[in-house]
This record gives sequence, C-alpha cells and structure tokens, in this order.
Amino acid sequence: MPVASRQMTREQLLNRINQVSFAVNEMTLFLDSHPDNEEALAYMEEKSALRREALEEYARRFGPLTIDTANDTCSRSFEWVSQPWPWEPMRKGGSR
Repeated sequence: MPVASRQMTREQLLNRINQVSFAVNEMTLFLDSHPDNEEALAYMEEKSALRREALEEYARRFGPLTIDTANDTCSRSFEWVSQPWPWEPMRKGGSR
C-alpha cells in the first residue's frame, strides 16, 4: 500500500523506511552475486520505489532524513536542523 494513501505516525513511517531500506540493502548484496536475476531486479526496483516514496513523505511531514529529500520542496532555509532527530521524541511545535 502506498505510504501517501494512509496517514502514518512519525514512528510508523520511520519503521516503514527501515523495513524497505533493509530489503533494498539485501537485494543489493544478492544482485552483486546474481546480476542477471530478473526477479530479484524487479523486487529491488519495487522496494527502491517504496523507499523513495516513504522518504519523500517523511520529508514533507517531518523534515528530510537524507540529502536526497532536502530539496526546495521541503525547505529553503535549512530549518530542518531545528526539527527533532529521528530518534528524539516529537515535541510540541516540532522544534528541539
């Protein structure tokens, strides 16, 4: 199910990012030794798309986690540095 189609909490979204990131990392290792495996390549592309979508959703709602999602659509003033780190609890107002 696409991330945007349901409202996840910050923690749920981080867990989703971790899950699909793990799958992408594992497929990268598998494809190193099985580069012609079409099924694995398709799985990798699917999980990579889900990871990208989840990272973009997180960036829109809570601030960027990666440099890839720290673009002009998120912020122009580097205010993301005042947001809580992913391991910190959210505080009222969204600042540290």
